[in-house]
Amino acid sequence: MINDEPIGLLGLGAYVPERVMTNDDWAEYVDTSDEWIIARTGIKTRRVAADGETTVDLAVAAAERALEDAAIAASEIDEIIVATDTPEVYIPDTAPYIQQRLGAREVPSFDLASSGCAGFVLGLDVARSRALSGGKKVLVVGVELLTRLMDWSDRATCVLFGDAAGAAVVGPTGEGGGKFLAFTAGTDGSQAEILGVEVGGTRRPFTLEGAQRGEHKDIVMKGREVFKEAVTRMAAASREVFTHAGLGVEDLALVVPHQANLRIILALQKQLDIPDDKLAVNVQDYGNTGSASVPLALWEARNEGRVGAGDLVLLTAFGAGFHWAAMLLRL
Repeated sequence: MINDEPIGLLGLGAYVPERVMTNDDWAEYVDTSDEWIIARTGIKTRRVAADGETTVDLAVAAAERALEDAAIAASEIDEIIVATDTPEVYIPDTAPYIQQRLGAREVPSFDLASSGCAGFVLGLDVARSRALSGGKKVLVVGVELLTRLMDWSDRATCVLFGDAAGAAVVGPTGEGGGKFLAFTAGTDGSQAEILGVEVGGTRRPFTLEGAQRGEHKDIVMKGREVFKEAVTRMAAASREVFTHAGLGVEDLALVVPHQANLRIILALQKQLDIPDDKLAVNVQDYGNTGSASVPLALWEARNEGRVGAGDLVLLTAFGAGFHWAAMLLRL
């Protein structure tokens, strides 16, 4: 059964932990400074989950806000999709725990596991396809608790990340409602080695000796290659959805890119010629929150009144894989 109603966002939600960690705080752990971090990343603060908080706690808090925003109950959700690189446990995936905590029905619930920072935008398109089949309402969550799994002694990576969750309810929006207009995505596996965590799979399983050396927390990040690929892929994907929709930057109210690094965002801005007032940037406040960064930035922009009903928004993201995605939507 193919639903002929427009499919779009029914609700948005986000959650960040209470603890704020400044660049000066990081100087107590590694040889760094506020000036060094800002100059290279644009990040000033990030949020860190409390000792008792887990990935599911963050995800459920964001999901409940999205459901409230959509004015629907958890029992009305027909599917749950979770994008995360920091699962609650190794097996099973995180989505079943979220399904149970929300009190949702026994609906299909699954992770886009290790899909990198592009996971949430990829999840929106999967949700769109589900909603087109039978008019389903789908909950999409992007959540990361990166600070608990990274190496706090690695100056090159530890200062980049923060913890957060973002969520959206996707479904039929009815006459005059919002709508997803265009989507594109891609993967270049030849670049899989430039960004990721190598230990823990079948190639390099966990070992006691490796764990004692902290190898399971080593993040591989080849900065120059990541920068080049991120800017190139996000810009190309953005242009592709513009072409599909017959629109351009001048038609947009807001561009919401993945918040990895201010340099990457500004390079993308230059590539697409995005005016300052049409660019969502909050990396300075939260750091790189992975798959949570796009929904968090969109949620915050909407709450600040920068976008509203009827506005055109571009979402674009990249992540380990090397994956990328872009979506053009009307709120």
